[in-house]
Amino acid sequence: MVARLVVAAPSSGSGKTTVATGLMAAFAAAGLSVSPHKVGPDYIDPGYHALATGRPGRNLDAFMCGPQMVAPLFNHGARGADLAVVEGVMGLYDGVSGQGELASTAHVSKLLRAPVVLVVDASSQSRSVAALVHGFASWDPEVRIGGVILNKVGSARHEELLRDALGESGVPVLGALGRVGQVRTPSRHLGLVPVAERQTEAVDSVAALAARVREGCDLDAILALARSAPPMTGETWDPGAGAPRTPDEALRDEALQDKPLQDGGHRPVVAVAGGAAFSFSYTEHTELLTAAGADVVVFDPLHDEKLPPGTAGLIIGGGFPEVYAPELSANEPLRKAVAELALSGAPVAAECAGLLYLTRELDGKPMCGVLDAHARMSERLTLGYRDAVAVSDSPLAAAGTRMRGHEFHRTVVEPGAGAAPAWGMHSPQRRVEGFVQQGVHASYLHTHWAAEPGIARRFTQRCGG
Repeated sequence: MVARLVVAAPSSGSGKTTVATGLMAAFAAAGLSVSPHKVGPDYIDPGYHALATGRPGRNLDAFMCGPQMVAPLFNHGARGADLAVVEGVMGLYDGVSGQGELASTAHVSKLLRAPVVLVVDASSQSRSVAALVHGFASWDPEVRIGGVILNKVGSARHEELLRDALGESGVPVLGALGRVGQVRTPSRHLGLVPVAERQTEAVDSVAALAARVREGCDLDAILALARSAPPMTGETWDPGAGAPRTPDEALRDEALQDKPLQDGGHRPVVAVAGGAAFSFSYTEHTELLTAAGADVVVFDPLHDEKLPPGTAGLIIGGGFPEVYAPELSANEPLRKAVAELALSGAPVAAECAGLLYLTRELDGKPMCGVLDAHARMSERLTLGYRDAVAVSDSPLAAAGTRMRGHEFHRTVVEPGAGAAPAWGMHSPQRRVEGFVQQGVHASYLHTHWAAEPGIARRFTQRCGG
């Protein structure tokens, strides 16, 4: 039994991250083991959640992983926790465009049978807040809004008016946060600046958020609401369970069991790019790789001049290489090492930021030169869920494999696809995208491997082959 609640809002910008992160930090400081979660494909907020709780921030994405995976992934992430706090995405009822409630915060709250705390930006209203809350609370009877936290309250008098209005709504007020003393969390072209880029300041920001929430919210009432959630049912996701193996994969696994690998070991080293430039990753990917038999080693392309010893495969995920292009370019020894590894045919998976790093240049700065392509910043934001199919066989997937993913970038790679593209996209328009050459799979598409656990096993097998 894990006490749990979902922090939602009528719209983006209402203060979900402020309240959710503050609650996580406040309860953790009180001695509870808090499991942090985020609805949707966000990579940045979970970094602040992890800082607040000391546990990995995990995503719950009903589009990329499927509704049937939400509860099992939650059960896995929340194992052993006293309390789970789930931060929503966008407005409470905003889901995948044209697909109803799918992947909305409301959808996830129902899948988890979790009560919702609604964060309302009260800065420009008084009595109308009651109509707003009533509408959200009555829209879907299966969504249980257990309380409201008022954000950006202007004064004691303003708070009194808001509380009086909500007194007849049947939804209790669990807290009120004033406009003054807003905690500074700097933003950039893709949202908040990640924790990895401002570790010291982020620690101070999270501590300040906890103090604001402790001062303005009824933590006892919020915890009681979380504990009112019914017991979770269903399976718990297991990264070691994987997907059913084909006969060929079974034979290959048996052959690898007795085959000594690099440095006399028995687990191939998979190097994973990290640090400030490549901070976007899902915790489940590392867990899947480890369960598949890999020795996962994180390195920092901004500072490390060599790949980890014995590297047999390389994963370069998302992040902000455009911000650090001069520093990445200046690390010529590592750029050459990456190019040599790719040339050797070793498996390399590059996603979004990783794609940019493998091009010839990014905004005029030399990169690894693995791909005959150039990357540059753009004023246009590319954002949205995607249905995709693997066009070419690669270390990640066999041709024909169907995946759901997400794009989120303000950069352009020219050309957008190689002779052997990575993915064929079905929406928003039909197109091919990305590059597959030798052992390299490079693409803008972010995917969640829990939806297709065979990816991690396939990649690890290629490292040991």
